[in-house]
Amino acid sequence: MIQSIRMAVKSISGNKMRAFLTMLGIIIGVMALVILVSLVSGATGNVTDTIARLGSDQITVRVSDSKGAPVTISDLNAWMEEDAFGPLAPVATQSVTAKYGTATGALTVYGTTAPYADIQKLSVLVGRFLKQADEQNVSFVCVINETAATELVGYADCLGEELRLNGQRFRVVGVLRDDDASLTSVFRSGSLVAYIPYAAFIRLSDSVTSEVTSFYVSAGAGSTVEEAKDRLTEILTARFDQDTDAFSLSSQNALESAMTSVTSILAVLLGGIAAISLVVGGIGIMNIMLVTVTERTREIGIRKAIGASRSMILTQFLVEAVVICMLGCALGILGSWGVLRLITTVVSGLSISFQMSGGVVLVAVVFCFFIGIVFGLYPANKAARMAPIDALHYGG
Repeated sequence: MIQSIRMAVKSISGNKMRAFLTMLGIIIGVMALVILVSLVSGATGNVTDTIARLGSDQITVRVSDSKGAPVTISDLNAWMEEDAFGPLAPVATQSVTAKYGTATGALTVYGTTAPYADIQKLSVLVGRFLKQADEQNVSFVCVINETAATELVGYADCLGEELRLNGQRFRVVGVLRDDDASLTSVFRSGSLVAYIPYAAFIRLSDSVTSEVTSFYVSAGAGSTVEEAKDRLTEILTARFDQDTDAFSLSSQNALESAMTSVTSILAVLLGGIAAISLVVGGIGIMNIMLVTVTERTREIGIRKAIGASRSMILTQFLVEAVVICMLGCALGILGSWGVLRLITTVVSGLSISFQMSGGVVLVAVVFCFFIGIVFGLYPANKAARMAPIDALHYGG
């Protein structure tokens, strides 16, 4: 076997340009396979991490029919005592006209409670978020985002200032950072937003009562999202007369799973397309090996005449085809590493890193080895089956 490899390397080095052109199809195929799958893998990892940072442990609950047993803030506070749940917070929203001095603007108000900040992973720039005392005392205080502070008041550090929301005075006790990584900041970027105690929101809005129809839940420290959803489903089903249509639950975890599934399918499809390039490269190798067998017909005849067996001839040409494939594979992997480093450098501002996966490299190596055997077998078998007398008399 070692002798066959040496002869294969000698044959390839004897015609370097032809060998490189033969390997080119394999090189391109390997680069396509490794780069495309690595790009999808890198993008998937980035998206998954982003979703996780945005709150993959968050569950959104909406009640469509309370069945005469409405959920209240007291219920949420009681449920927070269970191990399956972390913080729970109601949420209601309304668009209002905000006024500060002569400045006015359309502002979205969210009525909620103190745990909302932890669930949504909000970042306070100055001041504080809502407290439990604000809810209990029905305090007319608000926490606004940075955009609302700069556009209405004129500066971010506006603690103590008073805004009029639909004519009702609210004192600013906190300002939220706009550029954090929370899901709330992502979807509300550029909007004027304020958070007020749920009890104060009831008084501000004519359409909202103490009945909670929408709230957020996070999984407890020792619980998974699925366990929290199962427990919450059990509680609400019992509360609403076994009617599971009376409420709905959704989570970022489902979005993360769906995204992973989509990108996995995409990786397989792109990998399959790239694999076609490798098959085309294999056809090129078979073609050049047939030419090589024809060119070395007299050599084959001489080797058989001095005692070379059919298996030795078969092995020699089969090994040569495999060596060409594996050299092309090695060059393709090296080229893929360089391209991925270049792409990572170019998109460095997006905080995405594209690393070459050991799994896809292994797939490329095994696939190339398989291609070398499959497409080298026919030319090698053709060489091995030659009759010595016919090979020696070949004058091509």
